[in-house]
Amino acid sequence: MSVLTLPAWLAAHPYLAPLAQLTAQVDRAVGESEIPPAGVPVWDEYAADFDAGVPLLTSAEAGISLAPAGGMALALVERLSSVPSADLSIPGLAPVAALRHDREAPRRVAALLLGDESIDVPSPGLLRYLGWAAAARYLTTVMHAFARWRDEDRWLRRYCPSCGSLPAMAQLVGEETGRVRWLSCGRCRTRWRYARTRCPFCEVDAHRASTLTVEGEGGLRIDYCESCKGYLKTYDGQGDEALLLADWTSLHLDVAAHDRGLTRRAASLYELGALLPASA
Repeated sequence: MSVLTLPAWLAAHPYLAPLAQLTAQVDRAVGESEIPPAGVPVWDEYAADFDAGVPLLTSAEAGISLAPAGGMALALVERLSSVPSADLSIPGLAPVAALRHDREAPRRVAALLLGDESIDVPSPGLLRYLGWAAAARYLTTVMHAFARWRDEDRWLRRYCPSCGSLPAMAQLVGEETGRVRWLSCGRCRTRWRYARTRCPFCEVDAHRASTLTVEGEGGLRIDYCESCKGYLKTYDGQGDEALLLADWTSLHLDVAAHDRGLTRRAASLYELGALLPASA
């Protein structure tokens, strides 16, 4: 199994260094924060919603509120603002800091995390990013328990069983004659199984996915649908999931896909518009 290190990846992709610094800075802030874990739901109470296709974090029966993660995102803003870095500045921190006076802000940020684009907050992209960074820690116990409880054969849907997002990436595992495709959420980091050749965006089932390979990308490629032109960055391998399924480590493949007329259908925690040509 391959073992690819982050320094080696950055040496080959130096333009990703600012994102690596941002990720490390936020991860440190999250690690230094006191974040009480969310309670694990009573799975029998959620089971009917799961069978009906209701994602865990949007189910009233599961009863998991993301408002604490929203509050943690605002606390992260204060922590990051109080420790300025000489190597990296994070734009948008100052306007977001004013939200600490708004009692409804954690609830609004929670709605933003689950895709409510009507939420009016400053720097929504930054809040979305910090909110999911906090949520990953807040939901750790819940997500591990959910992965143990759920039966992948009972889901097999095109959207994330945890938060409802469309997949940002995929992974192919197993031998050629019995390969399994796992989809990967770009928001909450959940992975779930899906049909090997079906498009998770328009649900057309093709005999084989159309593929763009990029030399020297550690097993990463771009699989796309001829029908809707949606694409998935796909890791064909095992052992480097933590690095190659992180989404930000392959944003250059999003640019390559855009240059070929393909469309990213999944939500992103990163401002892809800044990476694309001005005519996009």
